Amino acid sequence: MQIVQELDPLRTAVAGLRRTGTLALVPTMGALHQGHLELVRTARERADTVAVSIFVNPRQFGAGEDLDAYPRQFERDCAMLEAEGVDLVWAPGVDQMYPPGYATNISVSGVSEGLCGGTRPGHFDGVATVVCKLFNQVRPDLAFFGEKDWQQLAVIRRMARDLDLVRPAADRILGVPTVREADGLAMSSRNAYLTESERAQAATLPAAMRAATAAIVAGTPIDDALDTLRRELVRGGFSAVDYAEVRDAASLEPIERLAERPARLLVAARIGRARLIDNMPLVVDPRTAPPHPAA
Repeated sequence: MQIVQELDPLRTAVAGLRRTGTLALVPTMGALHQGHLELVRTARERADTVAVSIFVNPRQFGAGEDLDAYPRQFERDCAMLEAEGVDLVWAPGVDQMYPPGYATNISVSGVSEGLCGGTRPGHFDGVATVVCKLFNQVRPDLAFFGEKDWQQLAVIRRMARDLDLVRPAADRILGVPTVREADGLAMSSRNAYLTESERAQAATLPAAMRAATAAIVAGTPIDDALDTLRRELVRGGFSAVDYAEVRDAASLEPIERLAERPARLLVAARIGRARLIDNMPLVVDPRTAPPHPAA
């Protein structure tokens, strides 16, 4: 496995990998867990070679957020990736990614608005900018992202469509289902912030979300189900709920009632030092869907 930290050696390494076939990229900020490794395994099934980027991107952290505290364990990450058969690790420093005089920013409207985009101003500008740079640096045929960050995936696909990217093209940016702990908590690098008692309480999040999705699909009004969800999270030990919303799965437009198109329940809540996000699908059987209201 090659470990590269500068652009010129990266270009040489990528050229070598391309001679062996298709190349997939798995962008990460390190502190890897089984969710990341599932991305890598899926990438290995779909491409001939796999590159993983490790870069804690300062531009997607706002003032007062956890940039300095974000877990960094580079040697452990590399050992995990080598065991998975990764071909290349691209690990640039901040000065390599944003050299002196850097002055360009990518902003994606629409799908970036509200949810994490509302509670973390500028976050998705940082995400879109760094991912576009990673795509241009590695020029992968395929890229893989976890569906836990559903809004992020929508932003990246929109950015790729709007900028006419070809490596990868928007339809080659693929989501991988969320990997969960035995109690249902979505795997996240930020779970490391949780104390033992907070970790036990955090299981309230997926449980309350499953209950809310079941209630909504069964016909409970969305607002009522979300009010119950928020109360359950606070009762379960969460200090705040940043958002709990149902949105169209593709456009991320807010919706007030389920129809036959796919929808998603998206939640962000805080417990201890951690801000946890999760999402789950809401699928309505068209045979039992309520009729559309009269025009």
